[in-house]
Amino acid sequence: MQINKLRGKELDQLFNAVLSLQDLEECYRFFDDLCTINEIQSLAQRLEVARMLQSGKTYHKIETETGASTATISRVKRCLNYGNDTYQLVLDRVHQEEK
Repeated sequence: MQINKLRGKELDQLFNAVLSLQDLEECYRFFDDLCTINEIQSLAQRLEVARMLQSGKTYHKIETETGASTATISRVKRCLNYGNDTYQLVLDRVHQEEK
């Protein structure tokens, strides 16, 4: 599994920091300090691409609506098909919270 290549003290610290955030406002503030606007937008775009792929949207529609490149869409699709199933996990949880 590829995830083992990522494991380490610094990444544990980052993930624990994210898990310690208590609400949406704290997330906005933390990620504003941590990342550039482009980095944050890229992460958000990938999640939206995953949501759209899961709902059966075409590459063309996803490109048009999100501005994502076909390379990004393909990468997200590969993760959906062969990854750790966490896009689906997160999207399901977010969908449940929206109800």
